[in-house]
Amino acid sequence: MCGIAGIFHCGTVKPVDPGRVARMCDVLAHRGPDGAGVWSAPGVALGHRRLSIIDIEGSPQPMLSPDERAAIVFNGEIYNYRELRRDLVALGEQFRTDGDTEVILAAWRRWGPDCVRRLDGMFAFAIYDQGERALFLARDRFGVKPLFMAHLADGSLAFASELKGLLAHPLLRREVDPLAIEDYMTWGYVPDHRSILKGVEKLPAAHTLMLRHDSAVPQPRRYWDISFADRHKGSERDLEAELLHRLKLGVSSRMVADVPLGAFLSGGVDSSTVVAMMAEEAREPVRTCSIGFDIASADETSYAERVAELFGTNHAARTVSADQFDAIDAIAGMFDEPFADASALPTWRVCQLARESVTVALSGDGADEALAGYRRQVFHAHEERVRAMIPQALREKALAPLGAAWPKADWLPRPLRFKSTLQSLAGTGPQGYARGLSVTPPEVRLGLYSEALSRQIGNYRGEALLIERMAGAPARSGLDAAQYADLTFWLPGDILTKVDRTSMAVSLEAREPLLDHHLVEFCARLPEGLRVKGGQGKWLLKKAMERYLPKDILYRPKQGFVTPIAEWFRGPLADKARGIAGPSALARTGWFDNARLAAVAEEHIAGRSDHGRLLWQLVMLDRSLARLGITG
Repeated sequence: MCGIAGIFHCGTVKPVDPGRVARMCDVLAHRGPDGAGVWSAPGVALGHRRLSIIDIEGSPQPMLSPDERAAIVFNGEIYNYRELRRDLVALGEQFRTDGDTEVILAAWRRWGPDCVRRLDGMFAFAIYDQGERALFLARDRFGVKPLFMAHLADGSLAFASELKGLLAHPLLRREVDPLAIEDYMTWGYVPDHRSILKGVEKLPAAHTLMLRHDSAVPQPRRYWDISFADRHKGSERDLEAELLHRLKLGVSSRMVADVPLGAFLSGGVDSSTVVAMMAEEAREPVRTCSIGFDIASADETSYAERVAELFGTNHAARTVSADQFDAIDAIAGMFDEPFADASALPTWRVCQLARESVTVALSGDGADEALAGYRRQVFHAHEERVRAMIPQALREKALAPLGAAWPKADWLPRPLRFKSTLQSLAGTGPQGYARGLSVTPPEVRLGLYSEALSRQIGNYRGEALLIERMAGAPARSGLDAAQYADLTFWLPGDILTKVDRTSMAVSLEAREPLLDHHLVEFCARLPEGLRVKGGQGKWLLKKAMERYLPKDILYRPKQGFVTPIAEWFRGPLADKARGIAGPSALARTGWFDNARLAAVAEEHIAGRSDHGRLLWQLVMLDRSLARLGITG
């Protein structure tokens, strides 16, 4: 796991200052504290910060091919590198190291851009080929590893693992994209199709980009997609056995490391499944860690301890205060862009705990997206059945006004609020799912914008791309389309971003075995009734794991990390809630109606409404703007 950065001149060949790339890498030192290096040639420079995981002494970067034709900087892990190495040796390739980086170089030499299709892993890398005079950028299938790019005034393209790497370049403009504000207010993060700053892009997941000195920057090319269009044929028993087999392969392939390795263990289905598979594979007790909270309703440590005892793991647990609001600025610094998923706070804490004993930790992320584990997906499948029975014209005519008039019931779980349900049913399936997944609905956020920001945004709405993606998904049903949207939109933008930044902030490598792409492809073809049955998502996974885990672990309600932000803004953070209307970096931008922001804060503090999530969004936006040096 590492940090990478580089500069490449497009349309011409100009000298690149290696020191500038070194400074871009220096701010990424948390991603790679074990080594650093820069390589340059006319028109290009590549930089690297290394966290040593495999072949600790033998694979420094940037790395050159034996003929010095190609140079690579690589962030991630290739889990099938040993198999690829054997294939490449059979084709005549020779190797000087025992790591995966040289395997990517050899694969590039042998197969060119198609090499990415053979890589099983998480990665973002850059290869400069001196023969082709071209720079090749690639990102893994699900977007586990990030890659930011910026077009600069001197005609160059700069790239880095995090936005802060680009911010170290003096030519980067710090001008906010107003459409990114609409995206952020919709989702609570800036999705992968945009960046908070104009001129900055993210290479999309499952895409590559080939740059040449003698041509303009082309569009990225997709090399992989997940399809729900087909269904497995076979008995439930056979599919269950196949699922278990693929789970074991996904976990065992991610246990390769030359440093201490462990797992996050919450006591939920997904992390417990990973630990069960690890315990079966490992020769020594698995190292596990969990975070507990001093609020009983948010604490899952008893479940984690049961699983740890069941598999004889070397378990570490720590109870932390739910009052973690003193870490707001630290979180803003990790993410650079505004990020309002409050579970980032406890995720960072469990990463800190894990790093005390291991350098690599396996997580359970990905199963909810691949196997319909979110309540919203199951609820969407029910809604789609209702939509099929009522013509859309009638739903629009009857349900839309009823939803608008229905009182807001903040105290109920979101899927049970009749207002939200009526508003969702009034639209198409994709529109309804986008509304349910969004953090702040359009009628609320549009009412907060100033006239100036409203003019800049125009008719653009943050839900548009997700709706488009669902409508064009390779899917057979509404459930398929919802899972496709979660895998290609929500997962890279929110979940994987959260885990990458919080783990790398403490120089910990997080691996997601349940996102093995062969496993996910298998899950996408499961009959819908084996993903959701009797209102239970992840049904086949739970059924398969009954031989390993107690039923009260498998079938208890999903909990997840809980952060009491609503209470914070009525107590210790009340002043911060009031402060967003001024004086603050956010207030000075002129993007929002400050009088309305003040009213939102007072309504929440007085207990008349629950605006906790909205206030958290606004506070995190304010802190991110301050970190970026944007104050109006």
